[in-house]
Amino acid sequence: MKILKKVATRIVIVYVLLVVAFESLLGYNQPEFEGTVVLTTTNDNGDFFDRVLAGLVTNDTLYVRVNHWPRAWYYRVLENPNVQVTLDGETKNYLAIEVTGDEYDTVQRDHDAGLAFRIMTGFPPRHIVRFDPL
Repeated sequence: MKILKKVATRIVIVYVLLVVAFESLLGYNQPEFEGTVVLTTTNDNGDFFDRVLAGLVTNDTLYVRVNHWPRAWYYRVLENPNVQVTLDGETKNYLAIEVTGDEYDTVQRDHDAGLAFRIMTGFPPRHIVRFDPL
């Protein structure tokens, strides 16, 4: 029984370290590829913060999904939903709206991240944000 407990503990520790490493590398490198957007948020002091995110389009509407544990940008969006989004080199102003209900289900179904991705990110709670042009 002690050996089983030690093995299980080590597996959990290795898994947590893998999730931390994966999330840290993504946050540090902020990889850009086709479909990524740069979201610019502000805090209460008026400081600007850029975050590279995967853009999702459903029914000609732009969304992003909160896929990771580091989510300071998401909390800034909730506090100040007036944001800028840069897509394909063009920056526009948007109002960020947290999505729930049927709309959430539709976007989630259209852009399912898959089980492997959820495992690598440690199963963080999912949220979806819609961008309405201003």
